[in-house]
Amino acid sequence: MLRPAVSGTNEQRVLLGILLVCLAGAMFPVMNAFTKALGGHYSPLQISWARFFGHVLFLLVLFLPRRGWKIFLTRRPGLQLTRSLIQFISNLSFTTAIFYQPIADAAAIGMMGPLFVALVAWHMLGERTTPGRVVAVMVGFIGVLIVIRPGGVAFHWSAALLLASSVCYAFYQIFTRKVANIDPPETTTIYSSLFGAIGMLFVLPFIWITPQSFWHLVFFCGLGMIGGAGHYLIVRALAYAPANIVSPFQYFQLIGSVIIGYLWFGNFPDAYTWLGSIIITCAGLYVGWSQTRQSA
Repeated sequence: MLRPAVSGTNEQRVLLGILLVCLAGAMFPVMNAFTKALGGHYSPLQISWARFFGHVLFLLVLFLPRRGWKIFLTRRPGLQLTRSLIQFISNLSFTTAIFYQPIADAAAIGMMGPLFVALVAWHMLGERTTPGRVVAVMVGFIGVLIVIRPGGVAFHWSAALLLASSVCYAFYQIFTRKVANIDPPETTTIYSSLFGAIGMLFVLPFIWITPQSFWHLVFFCGLGMIGGAGHYLIVRALAYAPANIVSPFQYFQLIGSVIIGYLWFGNFPDAYTWLGSIIITCAGLYVGWSQTRQSA
């Protein structure tokens, strides 16, 4: 059981939470690159299953020797399974869309998640919001419209899936915050992928394609390992600091996404993507700054 922070160490815990989110943000673009590389060869359902099944296996190897099967004991099973379902829907939407979208564009649209967290955290977590933060969410959405350019030649229907993934991931973070001080982070991280790992086993025989090369096998294995480690860091971060403080620092993913997208796929963001990303990032950073200022 996680213990409440001692008042004298609150600042250090918040900084640690921010550091963990940034570290996770450096890992996720690599996982997205693996997903995109596999997208033209396998069903999104198989890729999502590999992501979640590998996640569960990786965490069991990591935590089972120390925690035993008690790692599956939760005080809020309904909430944990709801988180798992929402996470699966978010990942499946993202996996389907990223085959059609540059990694940087997908990351930019996905960054609406922290803004949605700020919008609903007041009602669901009691973390007070302000009119300024509501305006910031609207400004961030304008940034998304600049990136996807609906109605333009560059628009693709998969952008709607990315936005849906972002909304689902925001609620996933909200529910993660709700259980952060109820269940141990190891339990919460395991449950994050349980629905996708176990539920998809009933569908897998109908869509399974054996990995076609050694590197494809590496990518499938890497999805679970990187995803498991990254989401464990997110869970730990949300146990140390409020969601609307640490969430904006997930914009660190944008840097890694631009680098990976260019080096691996030759996709360099155009001017619209840069402009939209800057607007989304500024809106998110304003939300984080205003919350920090209010706490001070």
